Parts: sequence; structure tokens; C-alpha cells
Amino acid sequence: MSETAAEKIKSDVLKRYEERTKKSKAHNETAKQFLPGGDTRSIGFYKPYPVFAEKGNGAYLYDSDGNEYLDFVNNMTSLVNGHAHPHVTEALRKQLEKGTVHGIPVEPKYRLAEHLCNRIPSMESLRFTNTGSEATLFAMRAARGFTGRDKFIKIDGGYHGNHDFVQVNLFPDMTTQGLPQPYVNKGIPASVLKDMLVTPFDDLETTEKLLKENRGEVAAIILEPILGTGGGVPGSKEYLQGLRKLADQYDTLLIFDEIISFRLHEGGYQSIVDVKPDLTTLGKVIGGGFPIGAFGGRRDIMEIFNPMLPDSITHSGTFTANAMTMTAGLANMEIFGEKEIDELNKLGTAFSNGLRQALTDTGTIGQVRELGSMAMVQFTDREMKTARDVVLGFMNYGELMTFFHLEMMNRGVYFLHRGMFNLCTPMTETDINKAVALFKETLELLKPLADEAGQREADFKF
Repeated sequence: MSETAAEKIKSDVLKRYEERTKKSKAHNETAKQFLPGGDTRSIGFYKPYPVFAEKGNGAYLYDSDGNEYLDFVNNMTSLVNGHAHPHVTEALRKQLEKGTVHGIPVEPKYRLAEHLCNRIPSMESLRFTNTGSEATLFAMRAARGFTGRDKFIKIDGGYHGNHDFVQVNLFPDMTTQGLPQPYVNKGIPASVLKDMLVTPFDDLETTEKLLKENRGEVAAIILEPILGTGGGVPGSKEYLQGLRKLADQYDTLLIFDEIISFRLHEGGYQSIVDVKPDLTTLGKVIGGGFPIGAFGGRRDIMEIFNPMLPDSITHSGTFTANAMTMTAGLANMEIFGEKEIDELNKLGTAFSNGLRQALTDTGTIGQVRELGSMAMVQFTDREMKTARDVVLGFMNYGELMTFFHLEMMNRGVYFLHRGMFNLCTPMTETDINKAVALFKETLELLKPLADEAGQREADFKF
């Protein structure tokens, strides 16, 4: 099909999106007068403008224009039990009558901590934060305080939140072959590079080289066992167990950021691969739809925060472990145990298989990376082992994903615009089959764009 026809398809997708989201467009224009770009979350932005939510119910989301979407974003994976789950909302209603925040401890705080420590073999004690970013910040502070060292090894393209040290190589280094060069983005002081060492994902050899060169100086290795922003690339058992051995061999700590991956098993991804990190960070699903983070692990490390001990590390926050968040989190975890996780993962497998079949049926180059109740779709046949691999593919199919995302929204399916789908427990087999059918219809419509992306991929060299 000619280039003119492909451009006509893109124009039609965009026109239909704008026609059905007029109120969202108006909201966005007003919001831009007071918020840079119209929002306060970079991850939530996509062109030409994002829809504005009116309400959520179960597995569905409704925008300001009354459009219904089967929601595969679920607030960036946090709403694992969907929107406004009755068990959670009833617990919140009862707590609301008692007050939202009290400034002194409440029972739900230690009940949720107890629940999480009982679920995660490596978690002997923990502390709560308001966000996942805070959780990784304090996990790193704990590692520094415990070891007396300043340096960390992080993954090229690994995401751990918004504080300065983890903004090093937030996106993978695309300027060099081989060993990634550490860098920081605008607004981050270059001084943080002195203490941040960067290694590729799934590369034990390079990691050991850094440990050797910096022997006795590395406080911890910090990584997501499944790269989140880095494209949903999972770490193999051999790789993650290898990191555990290296950490022990070089007397450094191992920190797993399970803010996303915790949903995949009752004990987190670490239980799947049989690795016990020294510290773990949590967030998203443990809050029941409220802002939350947590970090914890070995008791001897966590005792550094015990205010009864001399020279303890101060950790506080006005809304940390507030009654509403603790209540929502405990209620959410009570209904997301082993049985529910297994059922949701099985539904995720069926969904991923359906997406793969749709790619095959339409002759579209692509892959679906199944991660239990999550799936990552990418229009490339490039092998994905690192965040750099993901970006290399996206350089060629990015425009296709942009219009694929908009057309799926036109048809009533909302997913994260980088190709990530995540399921929630209210979803049914009927919902999944519906989404797969719409996925296939969208592939058929956008076939000329997919063919162009496939040709670029075939011709591209790095």
C-alpha cells in the first residue's frame, strides 16, 4: 500500500480520537494554563493529549466524554483488584468515619507490615513510605548506613523513582557499544555519577568486573528483577541467583525493587527465582489504590532505623502510614493471595497467547512477553535482553505504537502507551477475548504502518 494510504490511516485514527474525546481536549487546554503540559505525571502523557477520567468501576474506566475502556493500565499496575473494589471501599468507609490521619500509630499499620513480612521470606521487618521513590531512596540510605559505603551498582535503563541517584541512566545509554557510559539528565547534579556504577541487565561478567574494580566501596547492587520502564524484560533465575552469589562474594548488599513485580507471586518475583535479597522495595499493589511505598528485609539492616538505638537514621513523613492507606492496603492484600494470583496469572497466559495468535494471523512482526498477569507487546523480532534492546526496537516501531495505542482507545481498550498491558482480578475470560479481538482488528487496520516498521527494523543497524 502506498505511503499516502498509510498517512490517511494515521489521519483517520487521530481524527476519530479527537472527535470522541472533545471534553478531555477541553480539560487539557484548561489544565495547561496551570500545570506544565497539563499534568503532573510524565508517564501519563501521550500525544495528542490524554483522556481525563470521570470514574472507574471494576475492570473498566470511563472518561469525561462517557467513553468506556477496558482498563489494562490500572494506575500503572497498582489497582490489581480493579477500581473501587467493594471489599476495599467498605473498609475505607469504616475508617473514614474514624479519621484519615492521626499523627500517632494505628493498628492497621503493623497489621499490614505483619501481612507483608509473612508473605515475603526475605522480609523480616519493614518501614512504610508514601511512594515507591521514597522506598528506594531509604533502601539505599539503609545500605549506606549499614555498610558505611557510598557506591551503588544499578542497571542501565533501570527505573527506581525520582530521586537524584537513581536518575543515572534512567534511559539506557545509546551512544556506545558495550559497557554503558553513566550519564544524568537535565536537573540532576553530575556529582551523583561519582557514586553510581552502571551495568547492563543480564550481564554477570560486567557486574563482577565493577565489583572487583571497586572492591570494598560498593554498598549495594540495586535492580528490578523485571525491568519495568525498561520494557518488561525479566531476569532469569540463573542471572538473579548469580547476582546473589556475587553480592555475597564481594561482601555487598543486594536490593530488589519489586514495586511492579511483587504482584506476580505471593512472595514476589524473588520467590519465583528462589533468591533472598538483603532489602526489598514495594509499592503500588500494597496500597489498595492509595499512595504507598515500603522497604524492608534483614532485621539487622533495618534496625538502623530503630529510634531507641543511638545514631539511628531518621525517617519520617507527615502522611507516612496514614490510617486510610494502611486500611486500604491491608484490605487489598487480604483478597489478593495465592489463589487470586494464580487465577490472574492463568488469565494473563490466555491473554498473551491470544495476542500472539493475532500477530501471527495478521502477519505482523512482533512479540508478546508474558509476565504472569502482565504482558508487553513490541512490534519487533529483536531479542530482548536489556533495556537498550527495547529502545533499539522502539526507534523503528515507535510511530506504529503511537497510533496503535490511539486506535485501541478508539475501540475501548486502554493500555500503557509503551505497549504494557496488566490485568486486574475483576477481568473475565469474556473481557480478555474481547480485548484480543479488538487487538486483531486494530492490527488489520494498521497493517501498512506495521509493514513500514518491519522494513525499518530489517534495514536498521546500530
